[in-house]
Amino acid sequence: MAWESMVLPGKGRKRDARLRMAWLLALYGPFAAATASTTALERDALMASARHERSAGHRVDALAHCQAVLDRWPGDAEAQALNVALLTEMGATTLARERAARLQPPLSPADRHRLDADDVAHEIRWANGEPANPRNPYAEADRAVADARRLADDPKLDPALRLRAELDLLVALDHAGRTDEVVTRYDVLRQRHVVLPPYVERAVADALLGKRRPHEAVTLYEDSLARDPGPYDAADSEPRIGLMYAYLESGRTRDAIRTIDAVVAKEPKWIRVPGIRLPIQNPRRVDADLNAATLREYVDMPAEAHARLAAMSREAPANAQIRRELGMVEMARGWPRRAQADFNIAGTLDRRDIGAYLGEAEAARALNDYASVDEDLAVAQTLADRNGRVARALRSWHRERGWQFDIGTEQGKGSSPDFGDRDATTQASVASPLIDDHWRVLALARYSTADLPEGSVRRSRAGMGVIGYARGLEAYVRILPAADRYVGKTALEGGFNWTIGDHWAWSTDYSTAGDDAPLRGQYYGISARTLDTAVTWKASELTQARVGLSRDNFSDGNERRAWSATLTQRLHTAPNLALDGGIAVGGSMNSQTDRPYFNPRRDNSYALTARLQNLLGQVYERSVTQRVDVAFGQYAEQGYATDWMATVRYGQTFQPRAGLRLGWGIGWHNQPYDGRREHRVVLDLTMHWGE
Repeated sequence: MAWESMVLPGKGRKRDARLRMAWLLALYGPFAAATASTTALERDALMASARHERSAGHRVDALAHCQAVLDRWPGDAEAQALNVALLTEMGATTLARERAARLQPPLSPADRHRLDADDVAHEIRWANGEPANPRNPYAEADRAVADARRLADDPKLDPALRLRAELDLLVALDHAGRTDEVVTRYDVLRQRHVVLPPYVERAVADALLGKRRPHEAVTLYEDSLARDPGPYDAADSEPRIGLMYAYLESGRTRDAIRTIDAVVAKEPKWIRVPGIRLPIQNPRRVDADLNAATLREYVDMPAEAHARLAAMSREAPANAQIRRELGMVEMARGWPRRAQADFNIAGTLDRRDIGAYLGEAEAARALNDYASVDEDLAVAQTLADRNGRVARALRSWHRERGWQFDIGTEQGKGSSPDFGDRDATTQASVASPLIDDHWRVLALARYSTADLPEGSVRRSRAGMGVIGYARGLEAYVRILPAADRYVGKTALEGGFNWTIGDHWAWSTDYSTAGDDAPLRGQYYGISARTLDTAVTWKASELTQARVGLSRDNFSDGNERRAWSATLTQRLHTAPNLALDGGIAVGGSMNSQTDRPYFNPRRDNSYALTARLQNLLGQVYERSVTQRVDVAFGQYAEQGYATDWMATVRYGQTFQPRAGLRLGWGIGWHNQPYDGRREHRVVLDLTMHWGE
């Protein structure tokens, strides 16, 4: 009994504890089970919301729901995997890879490779933005190329992923300016009959344009647009602009204009952004307007291009791209000083705009202000040393600063009192490379002959000279000893051409034995001191006026004074075609009339003129241009009846490559001299080598 009394109380306490536990479970068990069930439902609801937002393309909202799950259940494997997937899709692939490394169970090799491919794809996309260091513009793109190449050349990679990496590599190479490798790899893929996705077609088409294969680029652009007509992501450029340039370089100018004008028409000028009360400029519309204007400049319609860009510049005066393109059009219109000011503004607004530096160099060259050209081109090369436009500008500058060679000849036949039955004039010159950005040494030779009724005559000279350059000024001096037996007088020549501003120019030429003197006078040993001066006013490529005066003092005592004036106005402009009309008037007076060469006491003339010039064909630097000149009017000579006169000339200029131009033309002229009608047919040939 004593033992029982000692043990039973312990048993009672245990029994009481069990009873209390049973009572608690009976009381709170259903509530705890309900709470656990509710918590599971909340987690499932959050995950369902995350999956729904992801499928709807709302990845930020999906990521917020996923993060809410991880905040309450940090070890939730499904939420961790979805978090990695969402981060990858949003471009945060570095963070995604860090979190994927902590997943349990870890990613399968296939999933890990897929994540690597996603990481490279986003790296390529980000590399297309502004470089971190403008002086090393291809650093990010080169890293993307290296990473994409590592995947594309990995034989262990799944074939589907490896093909995807090869396609992404094409895009990365295009961003890095490595067009040679893009085209090489594209040709290999084409032989394998690989169908490129639209985003890769656009990158390859861009590279094909860089390699001057525009017809293939057109095919790829058209196919990509048919399969993916848009709309496109804000970070992606409008592929129809690339198609416009492909059409242009393929010679399909009308298709190019139609394409870019359609882009301009479909893009609204202003767009609204959530959170901003007033509308903002649509960047896609600005880009389309810029390229539409640039296209007009390329096809010789600078007036229309300028009107578009001037209006855009008034709306957005601080837009560097607009300022730069405005400067390029002003160059085409003959306003280098105004263009230089706009290039300076563009370069100030955006120090990384290579077009502004190239434009400044081009404007300086137009003004003979060569000292700053090397510096501007060096900056452009630093900013984009793989850019084809920079490379072309450098080659053009090297040609201009190098040797220059010119030769031209005129072969005439007719019945002219000054030229005889047959005549010929040939001039050749060689100019040295630029010396200290201001000088050239010139070697010059001239040779002229004529078959006169009295006999044959010739005039030949050869000598040296110096050409000097300053801003807006070109001046020369030459010494040309005679190499014939008729006059034997050394000609000392000098002159200048001064562009006073964008609208005014003044030129003057002087010679102690000028070749303007008639060859008939040369036969009789007569020479002349000649002075010619002219002032030109040029509003633009559309309107120009010129007034010239000349004075010839012949060695036989005759003094000739002459004047001329012309006005030219553009009548019609179309792509690669221009039609000009104008009027030309002139007259002369001679102090002596009884001389063996034609020298009326007084004469004057007027003519209505027309000129048609158009591009027959162009393939990059190779081009053929034709020109037709017509003039018809009246000629009046003192002592004789007034009668009609006419001139017609047809010519072509062929440029087989940059820096080489060949020209030919044939002309016919008819007018009365001393009451007798004379005519002359002239064949002229020219060649220029240099720039």
